[in-house]
Amino acid sequence: MLHIDTGNTGFMLLCTSLVMLMTPGLAFFYGGLVGRKNVLAIMIQSFVSMGWTTVIWYAYGYSLCFSGDWHGITGDLHYAFLRNITLNTASPANETIPLFVFIAYQMMFAIITPALISGAFTNRVTFKAYMMFLTAWLTFVYFPFVHMVWGGGMLQQWGVLDFAGGIVVHNIAGIAALASVLYVGKRRVMDRGPHSVPLVALGTGLLWFGWYGFNAGSEFRVDSVTTTAFLNTDVAASFAAVTWLAVAYFAERKHKPSFLGLLTGAVAGLATITPAAGYVSPSTAVVIGIISGVVCYYAVALKNKLHWDDALDVWGVHGVGGFLGIILLGVFADKRFNPAGVDGLLLGNHVFFYKQVAAVLFSSVWAFVFTLGMLRIIDCFTPVKVEANDEVVGLDDALFGEHAYEDVLEPEEEVVGTGV
Repeated sequence: MLHIDTGNTGFMLLCTSLVMLMTPGLAFFYGGLVGRKNVLAIMIQSFVSMGWTTVIWYAYGYSLCFSGDWHGITGDLHYAFLRNITLNTASPANETIPLFVFIAYQMMFAIITPALISGAFTNRVTFKAYMMFLTAWLTFVYFPFVHMVWGGGMLQQWGVLDFAGGIVVHNIAGIAALASVLYVGKRRVMDRGPHSVPLVALGTGLLWFGWYGFNAGSEFRVDSVTTTAFLNTDVAASFAAVTWLAVAYFAERKHKPSFLGLLTGAVAGLATITPAAGYVSPSTAVVIGIISGVVCYYAVALKNKLHWDDALDVWGVHGVGGFLGIILLGVFADKRFNPAGVDGLLLGNHVFFYKQVAAVLFSSVWAFVFTLGMLRIIDCFTPVKVEANDEVVGLDDALFGEHAYEDVLEPEEEVVGTGV
């Protein structure tokens, strides 16, 4: 019989709402970074995930993640269409919370994860192909890793830890973004730069605000670990933002502080602390934030040097940030700040460190290979990349017949090629 703790249940409903808000925040963040003719095309990719991912989650997604076990990789269909669940069914994460709350909370994670990938191939992917990609990627990449890490699958059984989604959200999304960029290729028409930095700032604010629910809510109750995860989230984001600002100031020729750099650094810090938020001390969160600001900045610089057209730096921020966070958790984990966790490398547990490294390498390879494979298959049914003229006109008009602004004909881009 379920005995509801109203405090924990109310807290988790609030955290679920916060994580939901992150997806519109992501839409604003990405929308501000693109040109004026492609704002709606990138924003709809986040908002449509809120609708379509919910449909998939209800139909079979939750069940594949959290019911049964097939060889440690995926679940079964016991809870498909939310069958076999009643008002008295308790959450597996906390028996004082109804399962329906847990389902809703995890659904918000499923919604935002594939939407993160869309920033990499902005301005060049057809909407039909994106919908097919969204469905396939959730089914063959996201759902298996939720099960493997959080749903009783092989990585969880092996002892791998990921507090709120270093592997499950950021690493696999960022690596999938890199695979998508390499497959789709470069844009033919390059934006001259972000069309609205204030929109990016608004999106960053909403993401940062929602991230408290993302990380603190992953404890699934209100206790001292919850408060540590909450504080660590803000500390890491802040130190990463300031670090990125400082590194960019001295590394770039203009020697001027960059608002966009500050915002990007904050998101990198948030992504990096995510897997470790409930397992490390606030002082460690400072170190993680600083490392994130430096490493993710130079990951983006490397991407630019290699001429990868990851338009909105999804790989450098989320892929590298998630990878780095899992590794640093293996180094800095401390049972004094979470008795349910383990000690890391610095406290003598080298085995746990090796497991974290192996797990994140495995997730990176899986996400890269499966993403490339599904894009090739989708291309057999419908073109993945838009026509050259659609890029010139702008995807808002070419794909949707709508415009974010009345003056979209204002010159704003440079045509860099018309070949495929």
